[in-house]
Amino acid sequence: MRSKVLAILTGGLVAGVLDLTYAIVFSGLHGIPAIRILQSVAGGLLGASTYDGGIRTAALGVCLHFLIVLAAAAIYVSASVRIPFLARRPIIAGALFGIAMYGVMTFIVLPSSAYPHPIRFTPLLVTANLLAHMFLVGMPIALAARNLRRFEDIGSSPREVRA
Repeated sequence: MRSKVLAILTGGLVAGVLDLTYAIVFSGLHGIPAIRILQSVAGGLLGASTYDGGIRTAALGVCLHFLIVLAAAAIYVSASVRIPFLARRPIIAGALFGIAMYGVMTFIVLPSSAYPHPIRFTPLLVTANLLAHMFLVGMPIALAARNLRRFEDIGSSPREVRA
């Protein structure tokens, strides 16, 4: 149980940092400030008023972002215990999970939220977001699940393996 929580936290936090870094850098290259990106995440709850909240709504956006990615990691890690392929083939399964995450966020979560902007589908944006979700979200989570599987296969916790 402890190693499962560690896998969820590790995969989720790494994926969350990488995805948030990608979003800030990619958007920054297109002239959008970081605070606006963070606020836009909170816009799923707050709608357009998110941009009136300054640093508070940006902080809420960070918290919501990590809540979402940690939930995704919990789902993947829990599924990997029952479906060994997910842990045994982290590159393929992680990439597919990243694509699924992109689809869920783009076609289910955003449209059913208070997100205040239309969803755009330019070739550059779709390609960049798909690749980011595959390599920066799906794979770190899948690799964390693989490490959990390794620890369980040898009957040790991560702490015991390092010692």
